Amino acid sequence: MAVRPGGYRHRMPEAPPVFVVMGVAGTGKTTVGALLAGRLGWVYAEADDFHPPANVAKMSAGQPLTDADRRPWLDAIGRWIDERAAAGEPGVVTCSALKRSYRDQLRAGRPQVRVVFLDGSRELIARRLIARHGHFMRVDMLDSQFADLERPEPDEAVTAVSVEPSPNEIVEAVLKAHPDAG
Repeated sequence: MAVRPGGYRHRMPEAPPVFVVMGVAGTGKTTVGALLAGRLGWVYAEADDFHPPANVAKMSAGQPLTDADRRPWLDAIGRWIDERAAAGEPGVVTCSALKRSYRDQLRAGRPQVRVVFLDGSRELIARRLIARHGHFMRVDMLDSQFADLERPEPDEAVTAVSVEPSPNEIVEAVLKAHPDAG
């Protein structure tokens, strides 16, 4: 609440929602995030585009990122979310957000952030990564992704959606869980 010069209180306008589509590599974050943004007519950003070149080189060499490596990446995604709020526009951004601390960093001071967790078995996701070409995430790094994954806890109010259905069905499930989004 803010106090106006006349002494009465009013609610500050809330920032438009921003969905953060999270999960390990191979869950379909890019596909689902782009479909969701397109369906809603919202701005979309791919988290991989926020990685500094050193991170991309490290992942391309098969080396998992450390928390220190991820900090500037998460900061850049946070700035993108803040830019959406400043522009008064909603958005969708993908981000692995594997650890609670990463999700907490993205949500800090940003009540408009809605996290969607794309959840799937290691076996299913490994099959998808093997079939994928031209991406820096190698299937042998999947184990490190699952090792880092801290599944969202109920108090985080994260929407978990199975990745077994089609991308369109996943988007439908997200929209059903968030009817106020569209």
